[in-house]
Amino acid sequence: MSLWVGVDVGGTFTDLVAVDGAGNVETRKVLSTPSDQSEGVVGSLRALGRPNVARFVHGTTVATNMLLEGKGARVAFCVTEGFTDLLYLRRQARASLYDLAADWPSPLAAAELTVPVPERIEPQGVTRPLTRSGAAEVAERVAALAPEIVAVMLLHSYRDPSHEQLLRDALLARLPGTDVVLSSDVFPEIREYERAATTVAEAYLRPGVARYLRSLQLRLTARPTDRPDTLGVMTSSGGMRTLEEAQGSAAQLALSGPAGGVVGAAAVARALKIPRALTIDIGGTSADVGLILDGEPLVEPGGTVADVPIAMPRVLVETVSAGGGSVAWVDDGGALRVGPRSAGALPGPAAFGRGGTAATVTDAHVALKRITDSRMSGGVALSPAAARAAVGAIARQLGETEARTARAIIATADATMARALRRVSVERGVDPRECALIVFGGGGPLHGCGLADLLGVRTIVVPPHAGVLSALGLAMTPERREAMASVMLRLDAWSDEQREETIAALGARLPAALRRRALVLRMRYAGQGHELDVAAPARAREAALRAAFARLHQSRYGFTLDAPVEVVSARMVAEGSGRAVAIGGRPGAKRTRGPASIALPDATLWIERGWTGRPLARGGWLLERR
Repeated sequence: MSLWVGVDVGGTFTDLVAVDGAGNVETRKVLSTPSDQSEGVVGSLRALGRPNVARFVHGTTVATNMLLEGKGARVAFCVTEGFTDLLYLRRQARASLYDLAADWPSPLAAAELTVPVPERIEPQGVTRPLTRSGAAEVAERVAALAPEIVAVMLLHSYRDPSHEQLLRDALLARLPGTDVVLSSDVFPEIREYERAATTVAEAYLRPGVARYLRSLQLRLTARPTDRPDTLGVMTSSGGMRTLEEAQGSAAQLALSGPAGGVVGAAAVARALKIPRALTIDIGGTSADVGLILDGEPLVEPGGTVADVPIAMPRVLVETVSAGGGSVAWVDDGGALRVGPRSAGALPGPAAFGRGGTAATVTDAHVALKRITDSRMSGGVALSPAAARAAVGAIARQLGETEARTARAIIATADATMARALRRVSVERGVDPRECALIVFGGGGPLHGCGLADLLGVRTIVVPPHAGVLSALGLAMTPERREAMASVMLRLDAWSDEQREETIAALGARLPAALRRRALVLRMRYAGQGHELDVAAPARAREAALRAAFARLHQSRYGFTLDAPVEVVSARMVAEGSGRAVAIGGRPGAKRTRGPASIALPDATLWIERGWTGRPLARGGWLLERR
């Protein structure tokens, strides 16, 4: 049978899941290669050793790492004259309200690389035309800066892109072969700062992401007999697109890897008929938390990645520096800290015997005998003695016993992760006590009980293939495309004919082969400074759309207003078919009472005292608070 393969690159391991047409699953784990992620990807396929791969989907952290490390392209930024400080002014919101010394990271396009454009479009229309000579003069100034790529963001181009298109033509004529990124193509929606930041992020990431994807494609297609029919990558919104298309939409890959885990967890939630769930994927370097509502991942209008606003739809994922490789240390005040530094794949935790000496969260589990297998995935042989020695060094600094120190390291990591789980739930009007907790990744099942106790959660789900669930989500995910258009009309002024014309135009921009269509309207009360994404039937009338918005507003914020409703933009999502996997099933009658350590095929489950675990019929475990 042909295989659908998902490969997720983590800080320590690269995970592969292969699913055949009958829903049967094979998994592989190999050590990651931080210097070149594609080596680990190809290594995982070699470990699979199967030639009949029909579809390959990759979850990559290349875009995220470029933002975190500041290793993107040299971007020239063209912006309407008078607005050249836009990226520096940002928004009024302050992350640390009372910290007078707080500073923001430098914009991705520096001030000396920013070029004003002599033009102006206002809501009522063009008030200062951009002439051909003016566009040519801007192109000359840009050429003198020798950029790798050019980003263009002109005011109100979401409504009238003609000035951006004229400037693009002038730039391409003066700088042939240099890519030009237009805000009207990337994000045609109101709010000049978010549109500018997203457009610059796309330009900053595109060359590096394209180089990586081209290199990966060459390596995956080097041997024609092993070449998959389809090569794809996961987007931040939870769908798959081909490697060729992804090279032109780099900003949509900023949360490529973590999105796969939430997609896989949502499939588990639906199989077990769990409507609301918190998810946590604990890997070697970080922990990614998400939220599932009505059996589907919560998709938000946008957010920040490495303090960079990217205003594109994305599966809600919040990342914190708390993973199995997070290093424990004692600060100058004598307090125990865990992270953000990670031992990663090399040298890794001390217990891995690859040269690491610093105590990590994994070493704490090994020292407490919660991880008892002598060998782990990737051929790693555990050294309990090395783990105890590393934890013992921290214990001597604290004047504590080795066991108390190991428990404190785990509790410190748990506290960091629990805060993130509260943020993704409570800030969106969801009580975590009403949710199940789905734990996965190599470290998720080790921390589930501790996190649930901190949150007041009484049900934990450990999915089948928990250690590679992100890769499973990648293997299952359907192909997806999106088209977006600005609307900026009051709902009562947006006629049925106009709405149908907008929907038809969006549908025409999407592949006909992707037949499942969904309409999402970004709506708000008139005068509000934020919007909600409302799932809307294509043929819904004004009253039904108003009622759907009111229900979502009431659910999210606890109130509604007697005010006109505005439609900011419309987005059409087109999906193909995914591949089903047999997961879930009724839990068995046999109960394991904590404390207990259970070796899973690709992870270790720790059941705390006061908890009971029952195996699920098709793999995985259901844990309940006694």
